[in-house]
Amino acid sequence: MGKSKFSAASKRTKLFVGVGGAVAAAATVAACSSAASSTAAAPAASPTGSPAGSPAAASPAGASGGTVITTAKSSAGTVLTTSAGRAVYLWVKDTGDMSNCNGACAGAWPPVTTTGTATATGGAMASDIGTITRSDGTKQVTYDGHPLYYFSGDSGPGTASGQGSDGFGAKWWLVAPTGSDVTASVSTFTAAAPGAASTAPAAPAAPAPAAPASSPASSSAGGSWS
Repeated sequence: MGKSKFSAASKRTKLFVGVGGAVAAAATVAACSSAASSTAAAPAASPTGSPAGSPAAASPAGASGGTVITTAKSSAGTVLTTSAGRAVYLWVKDTGDMSNCNGACAGAWPPVTTTGTATATGGAMASDIGTITRSDGTKQVTYDGHPLYYFSGDSGPGTASGQGSDGFGAKWWLVAPTGSDVTASVSTFTAAAPGAASTAPAAPAAPAPAAPASSPASSSAGGSWS
């Protein structure tokens, strides 16, 4: 009789242990599954909408707005122009690097202005390029100390109908690369083609990247290289 009770108790104990073990195993599997799900979650988005840690897009650089002074060929030799092929003039009434052309004068002879750094190409000398500030705050380009002007009567690139004019009480002349005035008769000249004014050598092309080494063949199911 005592043997029979012991056997029944032993069976109940084994059953309890078996059920408890199954419950513990199920809890362990659930915990592992939750951890794996947490690890695989997508990274949080940055305020810009890109995944955190992704590189920011580079913003394009803005244009400088600088006027370019270059040279062109005329019957009187080389003269200064803008990169757009427009003739530029000096006025002998200007003193030093000060402009005396304002009001109606500036309407007929607009100052050569710049909104960025003025530069020189072709036969123009970079060391002779400068600017002055006009009464209205604009920056006027100078060359060898001479304030530069356009002529409103020029019909377009390659024309110099203002050469030798004595409008507003003094002579207007084209300018040589040396900074001196050109007093010979000139009405037209050969303007440089747009984008061809610079004489700086082109930068050497970057060498082509070496081809990547071929990757080894994928491993077989048994772990050896095929």
